[in-house]
Amino acid sequence: MQLFEVPVGAREKFLNLLILADEDEAVVREYMNEGRLFEITEKMERVGVIQTIECDGYSEVKNIAITPERQGQGIGKKALRFVEKILYDDGAQIMKVGTANSSISNIAFYQKAGYRLDSIQHDFFSNYKEPIFENGIQAIDLLYFSKEL
Repeated sequence: MQLFEVPVGAREKFLNLLILADEDEAVVREYMNEGRLFEITEKMERVGVIQTIECDGYSEVKNIAITPERQGQGIGKKALRFVEKILYDDGAQIMKVGTANSSISNIAFYQKAGYRLDSIQHDFFSNYKEPIFENGIQAIDLLYFSKEL
């Protein structure tokens, strides 16, 4: 697996991947040119993206998406670890990630990667154009998980 940083002017072609993890295109467009975006490739094939932004006192994984046919193969876990190392080397001490209360597999994924529940942003998804349902649960709140690097 390899990660390649994508410059701000070249991010539009990654929109279809970013939308896999955040279904509201307007919301994705608001942040897609912030922070650092990494293309995840395996054997010269684009298999996903991971985007981070710098916040006051921590770094945040804003978006991580793996193509559906490549999910469950450990690619996201490897990419997350790789980005954690890059950001740690750049001086980051805390990494946070947010996911919907309905994203059961994401919640498990982050906890297995060493992240712990940090806070809840109530009614975060009420601003989305269309309601999001996963696992029969409506996405309403944003759960933040954090990890010391």
